[in-house]
Amino acid sequence: MASSRTRPNASSARKILSLSALVSKLARGKRRGRKVVFTNGVYDLIHPGHVALLEKAKALGDVLVVGVNSDRSAQSLNKAPGRPIVGQADRARVVAGLGAVDHVVIFDEPTPIKVIERLLPDVLVKGADWTAGAIVGSDAVKAVGGRVVRINLVAGLSTTSLVDRIRAGKSALDA
Repeated sequence: MASSRTRPNASSARKILSLSALVSKLARGKRRGRKVVFTNGVYDLIHPGHVALLEKAKALGDVLVVGVNSDRSAQSLNKAPGRPIVGQADRARVVAGLGAVDHVVIFDEPTPIKVIERLLPDVLVKGADWTAGAIVGSDAVKAVGGRVVRINLVAGLSTTSLVDRIRAGKSALDA
């Protein structure tokens, strides 16, 4: 029997789709007037800042799609050595398990531009740490009448700071 670690539960498994399956599924919803929101990230170690951003993103539309960088894609982003800590299948499963998330797609390129160009979401969301001009796919989304929204991050919460605290042997009480 496969372990629960390698086999997502039925609910989260249904949320993780290939790009082609996702495009098809979203097309049906868009025809019914459902507004699609897209955001992306590595989501190496999920923390409350991720949850807050995803909940705010979901509030901007009807369907929240989250692009998760593959392991190779995450490594190409010049993250610290040994990152990502959690493999892509497990990261996708955790993101899919969050209530605000409707669909997850894993992408292998350094940026989600191919995903964004295929989905053409109504709203593209990134954290406010991204400058408007640096948000990949913003031109494509705006060209079809969509909008780009930058959401303020929760101060003091980042995966990098979390990893640094773990490596230093510090708990939340030491912060």
